[in-house]
Amino acid sequence: MGTEKLFFKEALRSYDQLYGLIGYPLSHSFSKKYFTAKFAALGLAQTHAYDLFPLEHIEELPQLQEWYPNLVGLNVTIPYKQEVQPYLTQLDPAAEAVGAVNTIRLRGQEWMGFNTDIIGFDESVKTILEGRSQPTRALVLGTGGAAKAVVYVLRKRGMEVQLVSRTAGPDRITYAELAPDRIADYPLIVNTTPLGTAPRVDTCPDLPYEALGSDHALLDLVYNPAETEFMKRGEARGARVMNGLQMLEGQAEAAWKIWQAG
Repeated sequence: MGTEKLFFKEALRSYDQLYGLIGYPLSHSFSKKYFTAKFAALGLAQTHAYDLFPLEHIEELPQLQEWYPNLVGLNVTIPYKQEVQPYLTQLDPAAEAVGAVNTIRLRGQEWMGFNTDIIGFDESVKTILEGRSQPTRALVLGTGGAAKAVVYVLRKRGMEVQLVSRTAGPDRITYAELAPDRIADYPLIVNTTPLGTAPRVDTCPDLPYEALGSDHALLDLVYNPAETEFMKRGEARGARVMNGLQMLEGQAEAAWKIWQAG
């Protein structure tokens, strides 16, 4: 594991507190810009830093703490929200219930995992359903770590959730099984896949979009671009649409509170 893989930077060791994001790839991430601006606004720019750590393999994770003893907090994104768990010494009950981690608090050899996607997504659901009665059923596109948090929130809200994936399974259906008449049964549709993320902005989940209408709400966890192809197609049919920026900001603020609490 050479330093070229983790983009080791000697200057990062000079800060009192170092934070970062692990995942691969990370070219789409907003986290560094967000937290760098936050530290500046709080007057912490001289003592706090945030950087991106694009790990090609999760096995590279322990190397980070060896290089950066000042590392106190990490965010976790695709594809490691589940794979990171064996490296943790403790799981927050909510993260354990979800089965995915997107925030880690480091205190020496104690690494505690949390899931703040739950908080960010719940806030987004409140926003997109504002002024509407809460649906009883929802479609969740994708089955990765983000989908686990989404399903957790929706079920706590009392909704029946149907997972959709490219491959069949006991707990999911495939896109091919989503006939137009079936879409009407699910007023809320949440995209947890990376389809539509820049630079591949012309991609989107394979849905019968012609079956959508004004009773539908489409929530896309993708935030770059601000309006995805998924959202455009839904809006063209009269559906209410929303991207993932509010969720992203909500989970980031929740992570900051966790890092400062310990």
